[in-house]
Order: sequence, then structure tokens, then C-alpha cells
Amino acid sequence: MEQSHKYFENRDCKYYPCHEGLEEINCLFCYCPLYSFSCPGDYTLIRKEDRVIKNCRGCTFPHKPENYDRLMELIREFNRNKDQKKEE
Repeated sequence: MEQSHKYFENRDCKYYPCHEGLEEINCLFCYCPLYSFSCPGDYTLIRKEDRVIKNCRGCTFPHKPENYDRLMELIREFNRNKDQKKEE
């Protein structure tokens, strides 16, 4: 794959495939870096005991190779916003 630094697939992982319906799964972001804030993925919010958590089971956004650049831009944007809040 061209630009292979943007893609990693671990077919030996005990959780593979973690999402149904994808022919290729980018495992580079196995734990989604967008979990802690709003993202363009298909997630739901569920109540678990006394808190609301993000359910990303239906989300394939970070696992699609073509979303790498957008994902990296969202991470940079998040970090810029975090740095701006520190300066205030």
C-alpha cells in the first residue's frame, strides 16, 4: 500500500475483525483518539450505571484507510484548541 505509514492491519488480533462490513480495517487507531470529543463517526451515547458513555461499536471512521488524513487533522485541531485554552 502506498504511504504505508498510514495503515496497519493486524489479522492475528483476537478481536479482529472488530467491525463488520469492512474489507480493510486500519488497526493503527485501534483505540480511537477521537473518543473523548465529538467526531464524524457513527456513534451513540448510552447510559451505563450512573454515567453516559460513547458507544463506538458501529463506528468505522478511524478504521478506513481513506480517513487517515482527516483523522490526523481532527487530532491537530483538538490539540490546538487544548493549547489555546491553556494560554487563557
